[in-house]
Amino acid sequence: MIIQIVTPAPPNARNGNRMTALRWARLLRRQGHRVRIKQLYDGRACDLLIALHALRSHESIRRYREKRPGAPLVVVLTGTDLYRDIRKNSRARESLELATRLVVLQKKAREELPPRLRRRTRVIYQSAERLRGAPPKADTTFKVCVVGHLRREKDPMRTAMAVRLLPLSSRINVLHIGRALTREMQRRASRESARNERYTWLGPLPHGRTRRVMARCHLVSLTSRMEGSSNVLSEAIASSVPVVASKIPGLMGTLGNGYPGYFPVGNARALARLLARAEASRRFYLKLKRACARLAPLVEPASESRSLSRLLGELPGR
Repeated sequence: MIIQIVTPAPPNARNGNRMTALRWARLLRRQGHRVRIKQLYDGRACDLLIALHALRSHESIRRYREKRPGAPLVVVLTGTDLYRDIRKNSRARESLELATRLVVLQKKAREELPPRLRRRTRVIYQSAERLRGAPPKADTTFKVCVVGHLRREKDPMRTAMAVRLLPLSSRINVLHIGRALTREMQRRASRESARNERYTWLGPLPHGRTRRVMARCHLVSLTSRMEGSSNVLSEAIASSVPVVASKIPGLMGTLGNGYPGYFPVGNARALARLLARAEASRRFYLKLKRACARLAPLVEPASESRSLSRLLGELPGR
């Protein structure tokens, strides 16, 4: 098949949409398909359009459907689609109606859709290549990694606020990787890095280096207010690094309802208690680690590739 993937993320972006587009293109090419990635549908002939983001790719979705009324169209729903835009934006809702298939990235996302749309919705978990770092030494700093661009939906400073509440005896230090998307957020992160001895903002790093830093940490802290799913979560699981996570559907849909490492959204004090417990209790830390290890098959590239193959096999004309 000739497949065009549309993502609003520019080519130099390192956000989740762009990473998903690049990974899917790689997996689909391995299956023998011809794939190109664009920010907007370019009007060129293709057998299938895959559009990431119902709202921000709406123009491409509508144009493709007008040009090719009966052709297969897959729309991949992001966190802002699921938990904000489809509730109040008519263009986002129209994208859902125009799609042949909808794709969500964790199982709880289907609950946000009306029953008639769930029948054509498929769950495809995001994968990550296995990357194992040297196990952190027990008698050194307890390293906690935060990965993600600094924007409101990620609640990016929550971990920094939490570690301010830790006792002096704690060995926890936070490494925060990600680009500030506003000047105010840049000022805030720089100020925090200068004043908070437990927090270091590293800024944006290449993807490979980010993964190596994460793999050498004891824990990953996921503090999002809104997620469709999380590439960082998949990468942490693939690197055998356990996580603590805000209790939101976009993370629970992968981790499961009973995961022991949740804290209430936006609650720095609860996060501080969770971080302190992971540091102090070997038993609790191993409980987190085992829970994440059980999820490893979900994030294997072969599993994501099979899911993509099944999806394409369902489409008209296949």
